[in-house]
Amino acid sequence: MSGKVFLIGAGPSDAGLLTCKARDILQSAEVVVYDALVGEAILAMVPPEAECINVGKRARNHTRSQWQINEILLEEAQKGKRVVRLKGGDPFLFGRGGEELELLAKNNIPFEIVPGITSAIAVPAYNGIPVTHRDFCSSLHIITAHKKADEPLNIDFDALVRTKGTLVFLMGVTALPAICQGLLDAGMDPEMPAAVLHRGTSARQKRVVATVSTLPEAAAHMEAPSIIVVGKVCALSKEFAWAEQRPLFGNRYLVTRPRERAGVLASRLRDLGGEVVEFPTIELRALDGVSLDGLDDSTWLVLTSPSGVEIFFDLLKQQHKDVRSLAHLKVAALGSATAKELERHGILADLTPATYDARNLGVSLAAKLQPGDKVFIARAKQGSPELTEQLNSVPWADVQDVATYETVLTRPAILEPLELLDGRTWAVFTSASTVRGFAAAAGTEDLSQVNALCIGKQTEAQAKQYGMTTKTAAAATMDALVELALACAKEED
Repeated sequence: MSGKVFLIGAGPSDAGLLTCKARDILQSAEVVVYDALVGEAILAMVPPEAECINVGKRARNHTRSQWQINEILLEEAQKGKRVVRLKGGDPFLFGRGGEELELLAKNNIPFEIVPGITSAIAVPAYNGIPVTHRDFCSSLHIITAHKKADEPLNIDFDALVRTKGTLVFLMGVTALPAICQGLLDAGMDPEMPAAVLHRGTSARQKRVVATVSTLPEAAAHMEAPSIIVVGKVCALSKEFAWAEQRPLFGNRYLVTRPRERAGVLASRLRDLGGEVVEFPTIELRALDGVSLDGLDDSTWLVLTSPSGVEIFFDLLKQQHKDVRSLAHLKVAALGSATAKELERHGILADLTPATYDARNLGVSLAAKLQPGDKVFIARAKQGSPELTEQLNSVPWADVQDVATYETVLTRPAILEPLELLDGRTWAVFTSASTVRGFAAAAGTEDLSQVNALCIGKQTEAQAKQYGMTTKTAAAATMDALVELALACAKEED
């Protein structure tokens, strides 16, 4: 029984431009065949269990030939697999998507097309260039400038100049001098505004705006991947530029929290203009056979993380109990995020320490314990011993420390963490375990090239053990971590 192939356009780079349909299909993929220009944040969405095949093609450097790619799609589908062909931009706009479908159609393999946002429109938009404007042009023309080595460009420059529309050349940065000369020879005004836009929609976005006559010299340093835009609309870039006005523009953040907990932090960093790659380095797994019988005669319940709260209430439900079974308890939460998760379940925490770490929670709770009190701690198997050390310092303390879940190291299926680093990339750590997971994913304990944003002192201490350059939030909260990111970005500027 044959499988199915989904030909998906991944857009220009920004993960926020991936369509909802593409995201949903990608998350259920069994095989992912991907190109070089797919953004890292999108590759990070690939399920860890999926088989990943890199067929990335750049100029004069092809991992696989086109016919080999076609054969791979056919072979994997014939195995009954759900295959995602992930292509940068839109698969039918100079993406050779039609060629890849021919062999599938010939062999009766089911397929679907998921269009993507093309760089021809998105990249100019992120650079403040509207490709159409009623005061300047009435048409848009998208041209591939890709050619074989030692062959002339097969472009009708006379026809393009006569349109008086906006011209967007894809895959043409190496042919920039020839393109500009062709337009000039066809009668284009030498003062016509023109631009080269590099890595648009990403943290590494750059642009050069000049004229058709001066652009080859002005943009001589620009490399692929870049697009060329020619037309009066390019003059609007200075007035309409918006992407670089955002406070975190130019910075990339590797968010290492568990995938299910990364959303809020990742969204806030993206909203402020940062490029975010969700790079989970740990996974939280509920343990089997956990008994909550000790709750019945306890006086205090202690929960130490939002995930721990979720897992605890799942356990209650599995054991045919609900919130009423907690009515006799006072509840302590390690931090504000844990307290908020408790509130979502209808419980207001009786105790939250001023400093959000295990030691201070232990100190705060120990000060409140009375003879006869019994403490039930539901937390990770690898929980900090500082909590129980502080509680056991009370002579009459009766402490039951129950592991309800464990922290397991993980990593995205495709990405190599150290390959994502540059001078303005930050690894964001919300616990010491995320630091250890990052080191495991990197395969080295020498992480001196990593710039780390840490949520607290324990996380910072772990990062320093690996040689990272660290910045630590003023408080162990997501708000403080975002403020730290803003402060560091301001220092860079």
